[in-house]
Amino acid sequence: SMTVKVMRSIEDSERNSKMLRQPSAAGTQQRTTRLSVSDALQSRISVRAFCDKPVPQEVLEEIFSLARFAPSNCNVQPWQGYVVSGAKKDQLRDELVEAVLRGHPANPDFDWEVKYQGVHRERQFASADALYSAMSMERTDKARRHVAMLRNWHFFDAPHAVFFAMKKYLMLPGAADIGIYAQTLSLLMTERGIASCMQGALGLFPEPARKMFSLPDDIGILFGMSFGYADYDAPANKAITDRADLGTTVRFF
Repeated sequence: SMTVKVMRSIEDSERNSKMLRQPSAAGTQQRTTRLSVSDALQSRISVRAFCDKPVPQEVLEEIFSLARFAPSNCNVQPWQGYVVSGAKKDQLRDELVEAVLRGHPANPDFDWEVKYQGVHRERQFASADALYSAMSMERTDKARRHVAMLRNWHFFDAPHAVFFAMKKYLMLPGAADIGIYAQTLSLLMTERGIASCMQGALGLFPEPARKMFSLPDDIGILFGMSFGYADYDAPANKAITDRADLGTTVRFF
């Protein structure tokens, strides 16, 4: 079946990738000198291929403990993080991929999907083109692009993933706070040589994660983030995206 062929293609791709992968010294060791916030922000990229090496538990706890100091509206601190690693991560990966391959429509807990327009749509396409060009994929190569898309739910082979959840009634204000929290986590990780990728895709099919985390009905999963030590030799991690200039993004009065 098409599902079996796609899964075999993913498995072959991962097997070949892992044979080639060797974690770099920079990617598997904690930095002896910490990055400044400016350096962390400018050096961070969305990593879509990771090495197998897990982040030590004490480092995870340090990062997530520091992230508690992220600002939030009225200090409500609405974030609830669910971190999966090891066998639990593998189980959730398999269940998510199965859910996606069933072909049912996405059923996110929050109706946050948007059809980008104008310059936002142009940037969306430019980002996708940068990624697929780095991976030597033509726009017409639908099969390979489908396999690449499915890697979202494989967590891009990352050893860890965190799912961000909050009370559903919080809606937009809560989502803003969760974004601040996620960015805080990402920069703390970058400071320690740990790569990450924010993934709206991890909120599209929430049922397997909801079941694993035993979430009550009033808690929703917004999005997720895969993280670990980057495989910087992987083609996907050589994609380069640009940024709008200062005059486009801010006006001083």
